[in-house]
This record gives sequence, C-alpha cells and structure tokens, in this order.
Amino acid sequence: MPERYILSPEAKRDIAQIRDYYLDEAGARIARHVLGQITRSLRFLATSPGAGHRRADLTNEDIRFWPVLSYLIAYDPAMRPIGIARVLHASRDLEAVFQKSPPRE
Repeated sequence: MPERYILSPEAKRDIAQIRDYYLDEAGARIARHVLGQITRSLRFLATSPGAGHRRADLTNEDIRFWPVLSYLIAYDPAMRPIGIARVLHASRDLEAVFQKSPPRE
C-alpha cells in the first residue's frame, strides 16, 4: 500500500491558488505541469519522510521543507500519514507567513 499524505486546509488553499494563478496567467498545460510536479513531490515525501531540510529561522517545530520548482512544501514528517502544512512560493516572506500562522498549532 503506498504511503499517503494529508493536506492542511492552508495547503489545500495554497494549491488552489497556484492552480488558479497558472490557469489565468499561463494556461491549462502549464497549470497541469506545475501541479503535476507538486503532486510528484508530495508522493515522494510520503514515501521518504525526513527528506528536505529544517528552517530554524522560521519555526522551532520539526517541520521540513522541500523545494519544487519555485515553491517550498512545508510538512510534518512525524505525522502518519505525513501532514502537508503549506505549499508556498519561495519568494514570499516566509517568516511573516509562519509568524502569522504557525505550521503546527
């Protein structure tokens, strides 16, 4: 049975916003490509919890970060199935995002 992951409400919203952005700005083909890359990374993380790196500058929690294209997937490797906290563009002010809404509560 393949490993799975759980998307937080914030991660679901992040992915919907990514989809909408690429549909509006680049079209369906590019949107499918970007979402496909994100989905492949989520599946990889589900089978390789612990991959990625910590960001002590953003959170003291054991949250891992995994880059995919111009995005960072923030996830909790201790959850089973793993918990995807956020999928954020790397150019965002991540410190402000995580101060406002910590990845774990």
